[in-house]
Amino acid sequence: MAAPTDTPRPAGGAAARAASRRSERAPSGGWRTIAGKEMADHLGSIRFIVLLVVVAIAAVVPMYFISSDISSVAPQAAGQPAIFLALFVAGSNAVGGVTTIAFAALFVPLVGIAFGFDGINSERSQGTLSRLLAQPIHRDDVVNGKFAAGIAVIALMIGVLIAFVTALGILRLGIIPSPEELARVFVWFLATVLYASFWLAFALLISTAIRSTASAALVGFGTWLALILFGGFLLPALAGALFPVDTTGTPDAILSANAAQHLFLRLSPATLYQDVVTAVMNPNTHNLLGLGNLGQYVSAQEQVPNLLSIDQSILLVWPQIVALVALTTLLFALAYVMFLRQEVRA
Repeated sequence: MAAPTDTPRPAGGAAARAASRRSERAPSGGWRTIAGKEMADHLGSIRFIVLLVVVAIAAVVPMYFISSDISSVAPQAAGQPAIFLALFVAGSNAVGGVTTIAFAALFVPLVGIAFGFDGINSERSQGTLSRLLAQPIHRDDVVNGKFAAGIAVIALMIGVLIAFVTALGILRLGIIPSPEELARVFVWFLATVLYASFWLAFALLISTAIRSTASAALVGFGTWLALILFGGFLLPALAGALFPVDTTGTPDAILSANAAQHLFLRLSPATLYQDVVTAVMNPNTHNLLGLGNLGQYVSAQEQVPNLLSIDQSILLVWPQIVALVALTTLLFALAYVMFLRQEVRA
């Protein structure tokens, strides 16, 4: 009786099994699917419409009054360099001297928190997170997609509003901005999106750490209000307590304590953003600490007609930009790691 022989396997069996295993793996672009779904949800939500209307009113109202002021002082303002930037950095007495960039600094954190405070915990509370992770996607695609969608929606909102304010200012004043001024507005747009991304990363972190949506919203908006309302005197007091200045010490010790306090205050994202905006949108070398009304703006331009170039302005605040990027990356990394380590139950 002949010995049984092994049945020969088809030559392409190994290749077929390898192809089957590859087809079972999660797609590498799963975060794009999550981002597309989140963007569609954001753009079709009442939240997006309400925030768009609120930010639009906050941006257009000061621009309208300052454009009227510029028209009334046209003979004095004619020929001044960077006069188009006054639409954004100069304030009108009709609205208490508040500028467009000041309104942006006030409401941009609100937008970032609003689009992120319920990113993870809402999925968990509705029971859809486990079903979402059961799909053929990597787990980190969820947090990556939600963060990318939030940045895209915020950038779209801010970009449309800046373009609208710029176009409306051109129509009202009849002034065509120079390429240098347009470049400064574009850099301001990028800085504003980066600032909003910091608050979005913060909101995503508290959404991952706090399971209750209401509690996460309370923490997020409470932090925003605390920094806006009390940050002006709370942070300096905290810096003085952490790095006290001994007036009886040596000059080197006093200088070191003052430098430490200054560095501590510069860790505030609001301060970093304000420094960047001031240097980019107010290129006057005579006053880099802010502007008041239109008269002060025109007077400052007359005193020092030579303005910083756009590359000089960026180099001046490059450490602030790097610090803001680092803080945003740190918060997102914390949310990323925390989400990957959490247990998800059906």
